Amino acid sequence: MDLTVIAYIVYLLISVALTIWVARTLSRNGRIFLADVLHGNEKLADAVNHLLVVGFYLVNFGFVALYLRQDETVLDARELFEALSVKLGVVLLVLGVMHLGNVYVLNKIRRRGAMEREQVPPVAPQGWTGGPGNGLWAPPATRA
Repeated sequence: MDLTVIAYIVYLLISVALTIWVARTLSRNGRIFLADVLHGNEKLADAVNHLLVVGFYLVNFGFVALYLRQDETVLDARELFEALSVKLGVVLLVLGVMHLGNVYVLNKIRRRGAMEREQVPPVAPQGWTGGPGNGLWAPPATRA
């Protein structure tokens, strides 16, 4: 068997395994953020989390497939390791960027939800004070 084909097989196995591991990690831990943002709505948090994971898989598997092509033939074990290190290094960088992007987006959503909760007054208004002339409040009189 050609060493280039072996490089393809090893690249695909490692890339798919890494993508699945990162997606599961994001899914498990991102669900907590989503539940907080969605005010405890567990069903909606699970649905959004699942959609995010599917999108993550599509983008990363698409990149892995597009990056599969090897222009040069791999002739020996040294070239095999060099080709794999470059390809897997790029895949790891893309996975890292995707992971940081997901964490950034989840954090922005969580912060927005926290800010919205802070805008609501902690207690309901007690009543209306009226205004000047209603006997409840009047500006101080000026001395002449």
